[in-house]
Amino acid sequence: MKELHLSPTESRFADIIWEEKGISSGELAKKAEEALGWKRTTSYTVLKRLCDRGIFENKDGEVTPLISREDFYAMQSEKVVEESFSGSLPAFVAAFAGRKKLSDKEIDELQRLIDGMRG
Repeated sequence: MKELHLSPTESRFADIIWEEKGISSGELAKKAEEALGWKRTTSYTVLKRLCDRGIFENKDGEVTPLISREDFYAMQSEKVVEESFSGSLPAFVAAFAGRKKLSDKEIDELQRLIDGMRG
């Protein structure tokens, strides 16, 4: 994949595709006009850009995800950890938790995740 970053507007557009899990390019343009106020040409331009990045495919007028939303954001998160924290997830969590107080519920969720990884 060439570029993992999505602008906020590209992300909203991508969400339309991910929610549909397959949509005609014409229907996508209509939904983008309703949700984002875009003209058809803008939708096709952004769609081409996202297809060129390898996130979606537009084949015979049918737009489908090549990767899921969850996988996309997981890959984006991994890139942040790798580039900003030398690949250290504990360093990332420490930096995050140092700036934002975690609730007991969030701590419990993190502990469950860690415990699940041990098994």
